[in-house]
Amino acid sequence: MIEAIKVSDRMAALTPIRDRGEHTTEEEVMQAFAKLGEGNFLDCAVFLGSFNGNAGWERHMKGDELVHVMAGSTEFDIIVEGEKQTLNLDAGMLVVVPRACWHRFRSEAGVTVLTATPQHDEIHTFVEDPRDLG
Repeated sequence: MIEAIKVSDRMAALTPIRDRGEHTTEEEVMQAFAKLGEGNFLDCAVFLGSFNGNAGWERHMKGDELVHVMAGSTEFDIIVEGEKQTLNLDAGMLVVVPRACWHRFRSEAGVTVLTATPQHDEIHTFVEDPRDLG
């Protein structure tokens, strides 16, 4: 299952390290950092984009994609293991998109996203359901 993460909520739960140094314990480090997801981000470029409308379906065969909503909101459709789910993403939320999963952004009011996107393998389509493509 894909998880949408509200970064500000995770930030609020952190216990900051004061005067970090060689005396800092591993327990203090664990309380000061939150793991937000895992992914394979090799051969990615970082993009900042802003749009409204339907971006169409896309997928990346070379690696995972990191998506962070900077402003606005979007309905984010994703197909994982043949199952479609829709996440409502608002500013401050983050998603790790697994390699080869079809996904799309739909936003009436507009959204600005920061992504780490695999390069030179992107597939785009505006079909109703990309599972029909095989």
